[in-house]
Amino acid sequence: MTDDAHDVSSAEPGGADEMADARAIEREIHERAATEAHPSIPIDRQLEAILMIADQPQSLVALGAAVGSPVPAVRQAIERLVADFDGVDGTIRRGFELREVGGGWRFYVRADLDPVVEQFVEAERPSRLSQAALETLAVVAYKQPITRSQIAAIRAVNVDGVVRTLVARGLIEESFTDAETGAINYVTSDLLLQQLGINSLDELPLISPLLDDGADGFEQNEGIPDGRV
Repeated sequence: MTDDAHDVSSAEPGGADEMADARAIEREIHERAATEAHPSIPIDRQLEAILMIADQPQSLVALGAAVGSPVPAVRQAIERLVADFDGVDGTIRRGFELREVGGGWRFYVRADLDPVVEQFVEAERPSRLSQAALETLAVVAYKQPITRSQIAAIRAVNVDGVVRTLVARGLIEESFTDAETGAINYVTSDLLLQQLGINSLDELPLISPLLDDGADGFEQNEGIPDGRV
């Protein structure tokens, strides 16, 4: 009698066995969807495309989530890409390399081609900095070390191109890469000090006297409850 009652209870809807089976089926569906997200595109090509547009080093976990593949498969694909770009096994050695920095992977120009890139940038860059570049340079000068995303948050615009320009000009430089996020932190360079004619950042003028204290706004709203129009 006891055994029969036990068998009936375990078969009831919502029982422990049924819930476990449901979870197993759900996991299988998710895994199958991930592996079949892009069945016709090799994982190597998917990773190559993602890394081509990434402006920060990408971890294996992040890359795996992006292409729906387990980390071991992503690691093997990265190793194949590195070998391919390095010209291993008779392939053509590319002018760029896939390098691991700060716990992630990112494309970099090969060191022996730096003079070529420097010459190109030198010929392409304008003689004077734009207003956007000057504003970004000021943010870095007063808030360094600072990441690209932090600069963008302060200026409320995309600053990728401007930051690249300032780095190419030698006015700011990469200081270190955050071990957790992989974000590159930027600081001003010695060249900036030379251009400004100062010996250290301590000689930069105080920024607080240059900021609007909002007094004009209060005067304009005088007599209006809570400053509302």
